[in-house]
Amino acid sequence: MTRFRLGVCAAIAAISMAAAAAQDAQKTERGEQILNGACNTSCHDLRPIDTQALDEPGWTKDVKSMIEKGAEVTADDVPVLVAYLVKQHGPLPDGPGKDILLNICTRCHDLQRVRRERTSAEGWLEILDAMLNEGAPLSEQDLPVLLRYLARNFGPQ
Repeated sequence: MTRFRLGVCAAIAAISMAAAAAQDAQKTERGEQILNGACNTSCHDLRPIDTQALDEPGWTKDVKSMIEKGAEVTADDVPVLVAYLVKQHGPLPDGPGKDILLNICTRCHDLQRVRRERTSAEGWLEILDAMLNEGAPLSEQDLPVLLRYLARNFGPQ
């Protein structure tokens, strides 16, 4: 009977730990919390952030500029926010198609979705066709430019 109780206790403990780990995974990153509190306010929405794709010096400069304009970000929060911005909205490879990606695709998707996809040109064409069917404002002349950019920079590894 004692072994049974120990087994039940161990099972309950394992379930509790798994639930706690899942809850922690769902928590919002500190950088995102800072972003939502300081940036996604009456000053502006997240669209200017979605369309920049800056590196660390670029985001640092941008954050400091926003603080000068009144954004409430503490000195201790600046590196956390910048690290988050670089991770989630960091630089993209230069080339024809980059501006199309930043201005069209980010209207609905974050850059992480694009970075994760890693598919062939045929796969990207299928995705772009689906997005066009959903109403993406991608012109006929921009489609092949964006397709080449995605296939070249976000193809299978």
